[in-house]
Order: sequence, then C-alpha cells, then structure tokens
Amino acid sequence: MARYTGPVCKLCRAVGMKLYLKGIRCSSPKCAIERRNTRPGVHGQSRQKLSEYAIRLKEKQKARWTYGILEKQFRRTFSDAGRSKGNTGAKFLELLERRLDNVIYRLGFATSRPQARQWVNHGHFAVNGRRVSIPSYRVRPGDQIAVLPGSAAFVKAGLEVASLPHPPKWLEVNRETISATVKALPEREDIDTPVQELLIVEFYSR
Repeated sequence: MARYTGPVCKLCRAVGMKLYLKGIRCSSPKCAIERRNTRPGVHGQSRQKLSEYAIRLKEKQKARWTYGILEKQFRRTFSDAGRSKGNTGAKFLELLERRLDNVIYRLGFATSRPQARQWVNHGHFAVNGRRVSIPSYRVRPGDQIAVLPGSAAFVKAGLEVASLPHPPKWLEVNRETISATVKALPEREDIDTPVQELLIVEFYSR
C-alpha cells in the first residue's frame, strides 16, 4: 500500500502548525514547531507572499497530511462529498472523520493517526464483530468497534499516553472493555481539525 515515508516534521513546518503526526512527541519540547518554526529549505526564514492558488493548495495539503491520505484517495473522497446532499466542505470533513483509522485516534486508542493506521492495517480492531484491516473503512451510526483479544496489550499502552482522553460527542467509548460505539455522524462543530474546508472546495473547483 502506498504511503508517505518522508520526514513528517517537515510537513508541520511547511504549513506552520502542529499536525500531531508523531504522537506525544508533538506535545513535548522536541516538537519541530517548538524548536524551529520556519519553512523547510534554505529559504525557510525568508518572508513569502502566497498567491491565491498557493493559499488554497496549502490548505488542501494541510488537510491531506493531517489525515495521512495520498492525493488520489483524497481527491476521490472529495468527489464522494460532491455527490452527496448538503454542504460539500462539511460533508468532505465528515467523510474524513469517519475513516476507521481516524476514529481509533479520536477514541484515544492510539497516540497519532499514523499509529492508528498501522494498527488497523495489522488487523487489531473489529467492527460489528468482524475484523477490519482497511484504514479508509467508513464507520456508520450504530457500529460497534472493539479491539481483538490478542491485541489488547497494544491498545492499553496507547490509552496510558493518549493525547485525546475525551472523544468527540458522536463517539462513545468504554475504556474498561476497550470498545466504542458510533452514536451519530459527526457534525461540523464536532470536528476540531484546523482546516478551512471552503478553500479546499475552491481549490478543486478552479
């Protein structure tokens, strides 16, 4: 499966904010943004006036890197949102939030989305009693998410250091049994990802 394997701290520096791609390291003094909050490259400290296109491209890249998706799948998700009823931008973020790897991260079962993606790939979680190893699997209201018995040790370690102790209100978690229930679809106000979805819509609509 294709995935980004480069230095993720450069991605945070490129957009000028923390994307929380390295778990607890992002909340420590070792974070690249804390140590050197400039764009990567020899011209990183120089001032840069972004064009209208560059502003929209940067916002699109910020969302794509945050959720850990390559361009082809990201564009396909946007196309799915465009075919749905309602606001395209809000629907787009909803589809991204419903990804199983993101849900595992939101529940606090993993310290970062990349870690959650790896654990889903390795088949540590089940949805409605069936093992799921596809990170892009979209959960639905009423879905029951649980860690498989042989994988509980991985998740318990994540629970001890998770950066999100309180999941969003559309998810209900039981930390004793390491399970969760999808109560509803995420609304725009439930999504705290610092992304201006309107700019992404404008980028793909140009």
